Amino acid sequence: MENILRKLDLTSLRLFVAVCQENSIARAAEREFIAPSAVSRRIADMESLIGLPLIDRHTRGVTATPAGQTVLRHARQIIGDVEAMGAELSRFYEGVKGHVRVVANLSAIVQFLPEDVAAFQRLFPDVDIDLEEQHSPDVLRLVRERAADFGICNQIAGADGLEQLPYRRDRLAVMLPSSHPKAAARQLSLQDIADETFVGLRENSALTQLLAARAAALGKTLSVKIRVASLDALCRMTHAGLGIAVMPQQVAELYLQALDVVVRPLSDDWARRQLCIVFPSHAQLSATAGTLVKFLAQQG
Repeated sequence: MENILRKLDLTSLRLFVAVCQENSIARAAEREFIAPSAVSRRIADMESLIGLPLIDRHTRGVTATPAGQTVLRHARQIIGDVEAMGAELSRFYEGVKGHVRVVANLSAIVQFLPEDVAAFQRLFPDVDIDLEEQHSPDVLRLVRERAADFGICNQIAGADGLEQLPYRRDRLAVMLPSSHPKAAARQLSLQDIADETFVGLRENSALTQLLAARAAALGKTLSVKIRVASLDALCRMTHAGLGIAVMPQQVAELYLQALDVVVRPLSDDWARRQLCIVFPSHAQLSATAGTLVKFLAQQG
């Protein structure tokens, strides 16, 4: 083990992480601007040094072995720590600089982050922000795996052990075709619409899981006719008369002029949701990421 610590280098670890992320030596080489043969040689040298195979090569690409998964987890942490050190040192030069990796759920990205990130970059133009959309459960997973500096998601179960700061609040609403019998109501509860046909997001989204749990509490199972990946598609399916949909009210209202739909607030108490910023700890945030976290936490 001491020999491994002396001979493993950051470049090899970075290339190994890229190979695992891309599931391909060729794509990783293209991403890192290096020849595929050089990447293969680096991986082979790591396997020789460790004494265990780190990737399985097959016709469709590569996958990490159990030993490779262990190396991947630690490599991400090592690279993250080095990046954090670089970001903190940058404060001694010309203000806040660096690169921040953020994962956020669809609600945060569509409703709030464009304006908030733009405001931050007007103050700190030398900060590069890599923003990736994920469902809330995946946001928590990626933050735990150190694949992102921090995440933004709904306040859901599974965040144990992570630091949380309140970000923004939103409210859920019901979108219905204008011709729907319940379109005249001023507001609706889940009880009012539980027997309707729905269009919804995919099953791993926090919103889908919330609606299913609340319907179950009413002794109901929602009839979801179609599932889609985006809120835009959800609105268009509702416009086409394929079902009604529950979504953030602020998002739904963006489509009122373009589509033949109405939007009615969901009156249930749980329809008011808290979005949170999640990260392992303040100590593990780079100076740059910490500055962005502090800025976003003040926007609520």
